[in-house]
Amino acid sequence: MLKIKDLNVSINGKQILKNFNIEVNKGEVHAIMGPNGSGKSTLAAVIAGRDIFTVDSGEILYNGKDLLDMPPDLRAREGVFLGFQYPVEIPGVSMVNFMRTAINEKRKHFGLEPLTGAEFLKLMEEKKKVVDIQAKLTNRSVNEGFSGGEKKKNEIFQMAMLEPKLAILDETDSGLDIDALKVVANGVNALKKPDNATVVITHYQRLLDYIVPDFVHVLYEGRIVKSGTKELALELEEKGYEWIKNEVK
Repeated sequence: MLKIKDLNVSINGKQILKNFNIEVNKGEVHAIMGPNGSGKSTLAAVIAGRDIFTVDSGEILYNGKDLLDMPPDLRAREGVFLGFQYPVEIPGVSMVNFMRTAINEKRKHFGLEPLTGAEFLKLMEEKKKVVDIQAKLTNRSVNEGFSGGEKKKNEIFQMAMLEPKLAILDETDSGLDIDALKVVANGVNALKKPDNATVVITHYQRLLDYIVPDFVHVLYEGRIVKSGTKELALELEEKGYEWIKNEVK
């Protein structure tokens, strides 16, 4: 589904990702861990199409298509979803209108008829149950006045509504208490299907207690220096990132 080969990315002349390689198949959950400044959020932003970074070389293929040739809105319509580390507020734009427009744009892209008002509201009620989100959040403007935990729950709700094929979750656990973390993780797990994939970007092993990855990759100074199963995350928790630093010397 996602294949990144020899990706080199920089910003203002400073190289951040260096010959980065990864392959993510349908039905898989991959966790990317690493210390601050290792390039984790840069990777998420480049996949989503943020233009503040320069792709110097390499390729990103999504279902065999060149993702780098697609503008961000086309990537989203094709089924790529980015859960932000710091979700933005959109005052004056209701969640209902925001989500209905997004879903119908995606349906239009695939040649499907738009959802009627009744169909959309039915879908919304179904997805609220999946991610355990309260009605008061969906009745407000997008993220306006939300707490950090509410914003993250809202991101997972949007993910449930849009049903992406590839979800990139950039430090979704950041700032969450244990109850909010469980709600978010349960939502992610409920949305896992054989034909979609998830990449979870995180500093800490604690999120992986609830979202169990098939593969764990350690990103250090812009490249993956170690890969393994969920046990690698536990080893990182025990030894810290200084262990990785010593390993790659």
